[in-house]
Amino acid sequence: MYLDHAATTPISAPALAALTTVLARSGNPSSLHGAGRRARATVEEARETIAVAAGAHPTEVIFTSGGTEADNLAVKGLYWARNAAEPQRRRILVSGIEHAAVQDTVEWLEKHEGAEAVWLPVDATGTVSLAALEKELDDGGAESVALVTCMWANNEVGTIQPIADIVVLAAGHGIPVHSDAVQAFGSVPVDFRASGLAAMSISGHKIGGPVGVGALLLGRDVTLTPVQHGGGQERGVRSGTLDTAGIAAFAAAARDVTDNLAAESARIAALRDALIEGVRAAVPAAVLRGVDPATAPDKRLPGNAHFTFPGCEGDSLLFLLDMAGIESSTGSACTAGVPRPSHVLLAMGLDEDTARGAQRFSLGHTSSPEDVDAFVAALPQAHARAKQAGMAGRASSIRTASTTR
Repeated sequence: MYLDHAATTPISAPALAALTTVLARSGNPSSLHGAGRRARATVEEARETIAVAAGAHPTEVIFTSGGTEADNLAVKGLYWARNAAEPQRRRILVSGIEHAAVQDTVEWLEKHEGAEAVWLPVDATGTVSLAALEKELDDGGAESVALVTCMWANNEVGTIQPIADIVVLAAGHGIPVHSDAVQAFGSVPVDFRASGLAAMSISGHKIGGPVGVGALLLGRDVTLTPVQHGGGQERGVRSGTLDTAGIAAFAAAARDVTDNLAAESARIAALRDALIEGVRAAVPAAVLRGVDPATAPDKRLPGNAHFTFPGCEGDSLLFLLDMAGIESSTGSACTAGVPRPSHVLLAMGLDEDTARGAQRFSLGHTSSPEDVDAFVAALPQAHARAKQAGMAGRASSIRTASTTR
């Protein structure tokens, strides 16, 4: 029973059909002969499809190898361009719950490029503080800010961020905003044009497309310094031969999810609510983290349910569930074999012991009521065994499973 769609979701039928069809052809989309022109036509048709799905103009779609590259290109590219034009712009305002693709990029810019990161706090639900952002823009000196970056929805606890409000605050000072929308795109309505964002990252394998393809949505009037150099295939911003088959499959997946977004999101949200109810009944001590969908359903991703289990090592629970045929994810990360609690949960105010008991259950297009029922049936025994082991995993060499997006 697969409950880790937030990490990657199985490829959809339309995407698989597009992938296999185009893989059977040859042709570099930069070539001028017939095969090249056919490949180029496939890429441009896909660009138009993704633009419609994401609320963008086709020229604003920059194809990448995935969300991580798109995040790196946006954050580094915006910082370099803004800092080169105005050297005093060294500050990057960034939420404290970003995915590593943004977090590590900002830290790299601090270490190597003289940037200054300002980590914006979040509340107990994982929602970024607008008051803190406004204070940094007003009191901290907006003229020193290169960019703001905040994810559209958190990959661990599923909290949807107030992107529209963030953009309004930043726009008042002429500051571009980037958003990692990898988890949001294909799960909730996402409109790049209406958002006012300067840049937005999306990925194929989160929506039923293949791994290894994504896109950066980049405003037509936004200046961005390239991260890699070569042929300049994508608007002179991103170089590299395009993956025609992957792009075609990405577009097919994007069309499929956006055409059925309302109905599918409602179906998945109903499964999530049943899962939450089942966990609370099976393990009353478990605590739902993030926004409670019962009180604010529009502030949480429809497929996300994230719990902490007191006195229980999350990694132990993960492997015991896995032995029972349930595939989930933890909020822990591993460095040199030493497990660490989730930085997202710590930013939300949890202590380390509580954060170490995290487990994320995420649903997607293949999920069914039977999956939820099987999980709820397996949970009590797995939890009891994990709780019996307690927090012993901290000092053991037990393998750790890191949450991916």
